[in-house]
Amino acid sequence: MEGLRERIEEAAAAMRGHVGERPAAGIILGTGLGSFADVVEIAAEIPYPEIPHFVSSTVTGHAGRLVVGEVSGRPILGMEGRFHLYEGYTPEQVTFPVRVMKALGAEVLVVSNACGGMNPQYHKGDIMIIDDHINLMGVNPLVGPNDDELGPRFPDMSQPYDRELIARAESICIEAGIPHMKGVYVAVTGPCLETRAEYRFLRGIGADVVGMSTVPEVIVAVHAGMRVLGLSVVTDMCLPDALEPARIEDIIAVAKEAEPKLARVVTEVVRGL
Repeated sequence: MEGLRERIEEAAAAMRGHVGERPAAGIILGTGLGSFADVVEIAAEIPYPEIPHFVSSTVTGHAGRLVVGEVSGRPILGMEGRFHLYEGYTPEQVTFPVRVMKALGAEVLVVSNACGGMNPQYHKGDIMIIDDHINLMGVNPLVGPNDDELGPRFPDMSQPYDRELIARAESICIEAGIPHMKGVYVAVTGPCLETRAEYRFLRGIGADVVGMSTVPEVIVAVHAGMRVLGLSVVTDMCLPDALEPARIEDIIAVAKEAEPKLARVVTEVVRGL
């Protein structure tokens, strides 16, 4: 983390000319969910390479730009696409945008992802509100010297996802008639999908869905003192005894079909901040 605070400030300084009032939330949009930015009243769109120390998103379905604007009259910062460990980036690079969002004043992080469903009660297109997570990525973005100005050496992870925001998201889903679940997300490094034996293992240790993102960003957000809401879109079913080959085209298509539901939940959550 040597020099991390300086890099954060350089990126934040480059952004301040685009950011008006303090953002109510930072929002990270995952695979196939990038067009949620269509519901944002956009003030500025900045490609990642134009922001100091940001890397480039190389994954299909990730536009690779930071959006400054408003949702429901509330100022937000939105990432259209995120960074992953499997792209060859370090945990610090993957989570750096969260640090910058915090430096620009965001106190809430809303993070979304596309995931594989392992709970047999789930279906493709369902929204799962993340209640907890399991980190099987083999890395932690907080490893190394700690900068106490950024957060505590040993952040508590007993409730990484904010209870109040979870309850609000559940209430919105109920009022809108959106099928939803609340469950556990397990993060693996990827990029290959799991074997049948691995799905059995992940389900056996208590996970409902599996993905290749989110957890590093959430850890850093908790370290920075941010409140977090996590939303997963189940884009394919990963049931070992009925496993079918997954195609990225199909995953993106399911994510896009679910996008209006996700947009409704995020919009209403932001409205209430």
